[in-house]
Order: sequence, then structure tokens, then C-alpha cells
Amino acid sequence: MEFAILIMTILFVSLFQIGVPFFVKRTVVFGVTIPYEQARHPKVMHYKKLYAMLTTIVAFVAIVGFFIWNQANPLDETKLVLIGSIAPFVILLTGLAFYFYFHYKITKLKKAKKWFGEVKQVRVADLTARAKDEMLSSFFHFIPTVIAVTLIILSVNLFDQLPNQIPTHWGPDGMPDAFTDKSWLSVLNLPIMLIVLQVMFFGINFFTKRSGIKINAGNMKSSKLRQLRLRKYTSWFLFVTNILMTLLFAFLQLNLLYENLFSHALLVVFPVGFTVIMLVGALVLAVKVGSVDSDLEGKLVVDQSGKTKTESIDEDRYWKGGLVYFNPNDPSVFVEKRFGIGWTLNFANPIGYFVLILPIVLIFVFSFLI
Repeated sequence: MEFAILIMTILFVSLFQIGVPFFVKRTVVFGVTIPYEQARHPKVMHYKKLYAMLTTIVAFVAIVGFFIWNQANPLDETKLVLIGSIAPFVILLTGLAFYFYFHYKITKLKKAKKWFGEVKQVRVADLTARAKDEMLSSFFHFIPTVIAVTLIILSVNLFDQLPNQIPTHWGPDGMPDAFTDKSWLSVLNLPIMLIVLQVMFFGINFFTKRSGIKINAGNMKSSKLRQLRLRKYTSWFLFVTNILMTLLFAFLQLNLLYENLFSHALLVVFPVGFTVIMLVGALVLAVKVGSVDSDLEGKLVVDQSGKTKTESIDEDRYWKGGLVYFNPNDPSVFVEKRFGIGWTLNFANPIGYFVLILPIVLIFVFSFLI
């Protein structure tokens, strides 16, 4: 079971990395802004295909190598999970190295061709876009807090009945393999961390909903549709993630409070089911958003011959390496990623540090205090 899930995870990460250049916006290639009419430039398409080919080779070696290694030298469950977890990171890091190489190549090509030299750069504002925004209300993320608060109340009432050693980690077989002394912090650790995560989910959705809807002047119709889909489906993905995290934490906390409440098989299957649903959800998100205003859309680039060529403002100066966004003039806390599907922080806006980074720091602090 563990081997199959690990292979599936590695395969998913591989496919996602291979396809990234083809489902990001047409006007952003390896983190570099290009004019819409250059989206199918021969060198641009060549670099995308070359990235996909190189990433495919690395992924193939990783998957086949992991399979052969496990068959030749059967690993115990702990080592199997450890090695199987390292493989996706190797693929991600290799893909990142390829990304930076092609980021440099596209930047060099853009400067050599002076693509924005004769293009009028404008900002597009569509007052009707907000009316069509279907993002979920941020307050939906407070619904699961009822479960977290209930877990805290239940844990407090049962504190005296709990054993002196509290499990803090469960192995691949569903059995606890790490313990700590009983204390209020060790008993309430999971529901407290859950509330921190739920507040973080609320903050992400709240400030994403308030972020600007950036429409590309080169193809306003498709870019507007992409923005609306991105906002809608990422808000749903975030809410589903919140629900699943709540159920997983509740499952583990109830198992701590009531010994032998769940079978060992269920302790294995439940986290596996969580992983599968998250992977499927990420795939649906990528397809729903990436099929618009990208190479996957299947439509020809709009021909603007005979017209005044206009494009959105080139914001490359605000993107460090095409990955880190730092724009003090943009009030948005979150903006669309340039490589991948989803959102990233505007690191020039301090609110983002409180919304995303502070909760993560708190979770690490709680983990080390136990």
C-alpha cells in the first residue's frame, strides 16, 4: 500500500512539473513577461519542450530507480517512506534548476529581440469582473473551528484519564512510534495547531479575495476568464483542504483520547485517503485554471496586425528570479504565481507575513515545545 501511494505521489509531482510551462499564462514564460504575439515564438516553444523533455528524463530515472531499488532490496516501511519522500523533492529541485536556466535564456532572448520596444503598455481595469467573482466567503473557513473547539473541550475533560505517555508520531503501519510526557500542551497540541491552520486558511482566502484582478491587455477575454477561474477554484481547493485537515486532526486526536478506537488498518488508510484526495484536487485545479489563456487552451494567439499593439505593464522588475514578488506599489497581499498554479505572497506587503509565515512559525514552536 505504502509503495503504491509513494509511486503515485512521485508520478503526480513528475507530471505536474513536466506540464508547468504549458498551463501557466501564455505571456509569462519561465517567470519572464513576453508580449502576447510572441507566445508561440519558435525559441519560446523550443525552450518549453526542452524543459519538459529534461524533466521527463529525470522523473523517469527517479521512478524506475525507486522501483528497482525496492524490488532488489526490499525496504522496511520506515526506510521506504523516507526514500519515497525524498524522490519528489529531487524532481522538484531538478525542475527548479532547469527553470532558472530557461529563465535566463528567455530573459536574454527578450532583451535581444526588444519585444516591448514598440508595444504600448497599459493597465486594464474591468469594473464588471468583481461582480462575476465566485470565490467562497472567507467565513466558510470558520465552520470547521467548531470541531477544533469541541476537541479541546473533550481533551480537557478526559485529561486525567489519559496515560502518562502521549503519542506524538505514528509510523507507516499506523502504530505510534514516538511518545512524550503527558502535559496540557502535549494533549492539546493537535487541536491548537488545527485552530492556527484554520485562522491561516481564513486569512489567505480573505486577502486573496481582496487582491487585484489583473487582466492582460493582449487578450482580455481569456485572461479575465483565467483570473475568475483561478480565484473560484483555489478558494474551493483551500476550503476542501481545511475540511480534510480538520478531519485528519480530529481522527488523530480521537485516537489519542480513546485508545483502540480505530483499527490499525484505518490508521493507515485514513492518511492515505487524505493524500489521494489532495492530489486529485490539485490535478482538478491545474486543469480547470491551466486550460485557459495557456498553451492548453488550443486557440491561436490573437492577431493584432494593423492595430495599435497593446500589452499589460511589464512587471519583471518586481519579480526576483521570476518566483519572488516584491512590489510595494501593489496593495495585493497575494498574486498569481508565475510558475505553477495558485498564489504567492507579495513580499513587500507585511500583512502577508502575519497571514502565512507567522502561523507556520507558531506550529513549529508548538512542535518543539512538546
